[in-house]
This record gives sequence, structure tokens and C-alpha cells, in this order.
Amino acid sequence: MLSADAILALALFAFVSSITPGPNNIMLLASGVNFGLRRTVPHMLGIGLGFAFMLVLVGLGFSGLFALFPWLHGTMKIASALYMLVLAWKIAGSAGMGDGASAAPMTFWQAAAFQWINPKAWAISVSGMAAYTRPDAFIVSVLVVAGIFALVNLPSIATWAIFGVALRRLLSNRAVMRGFNIVMAVLLVASLAPVAMELVSARP
Repeated sequence: MLSADAILALALFAFVSSITPGPNNIMLLASGVNFGLRRTVPHMLGIGLGFAFMLVLVGLGFSGLFALFPWLHGTMKIASALYMLVLAWKIAGSAGMGDGASAAPMTFWQAAAFQWINPKAWAISVSGMAAYTRPDAFIVSVLVVAGIFALVNLPSIATWAIFGVALRRLLSNRAVMRGFNIVMAVLLVASLAPVAMELVSARP
């Protein structure tokens, strides 16, 4: 079992990594503005529970597939970049509330599946499991890490959706809303910079 100090450090790591900007939080902010809090709840739950499930699988050795199949890592990065470019295009094309991202918020299962091609989610899950699991109680510590992340992650990411809802009145003008969605799309594309740099540096 993790010590109290280790649990506190893990909770702080989970909070900082969950509340800082990334693809999930940028999309939740945009969803809160475009669709409101109630329609964004499945998106939030998909992220929180989907990421916790991902943590468990990564902790139990799923990331070892990258060691067996080195090409898989690069393929997933390319897939994630292409998918986020599509999402950015849809967000940028939104003209008003309820009209963005295919005129519907992301569903629970879409948000859960998205974690597997989210570069930030991979970085957090691998580093978190490497830093906070214990060899002498491995399975228990994997479950503890995933559980603490689930408890900390959901309220952290919810603040972005709530902030988006708070902006709805300010963005009621259609032209202003379009501008906001374009900015969100640009930020989503900008979040791909580390992935692009890694792919370029990996080329022979």
C-alpha cells in the first residue's frame, strides 16, 4: 500500500496533470460553451472513467506492447494527430451554440476511446504508473493510482466545462462565438506541437 506521503504526492500530480491545458480540457471548454453543462456531462464522465481504465491497463502492462511493436507507438501518434485535426476543423466550423463539433457533444464512449490516442493521457499514465506503483504490492498500487486519478480528475476537468458554461452569455453573439471556436481549434492544434516534434525527430 502507498504511504500517506506518496498518496498526497500522487494526488498533487493527478491534480496538476488533470487541470492544466490539454486536448481534453480544451474540448470540454468548447463543449461547455456550445452545449452547456448537462449535455457535456457524458463527455466529462467518458474522460474520467475512460482514463482510469486506461491507467489500469497501462499499469498491468499494456504499454509493453510498444516494446514488442515499436511501430505501434508512432502509428498511434499519427492517428491521434489526424483525429485531433479533424476535431479542430469541426470546432472551427461551429457558428453558434449547439452548432459545433458535428452539432452534438462528444459521447461517453467517444470520450473514453479518445484517451487511447490522446498524447497527454499516454504521457501521464506511463509516468504516473512508473513513479507511484510499488513492486511489492503491484496490483494494489496500480488500482490505488487509478482510483486516486479518478477521484481527482473528474472535478478538475469539470472546471473547464463549467468555465465554458460561464462564458456562454458573453459569447451569445454569433460572430463572437465563431471567433471563440476558431481560437479553441487553434489551441487544440497547438497542443499537437510536442507530437509533431517527436515525429519529425524520429525520421531517419
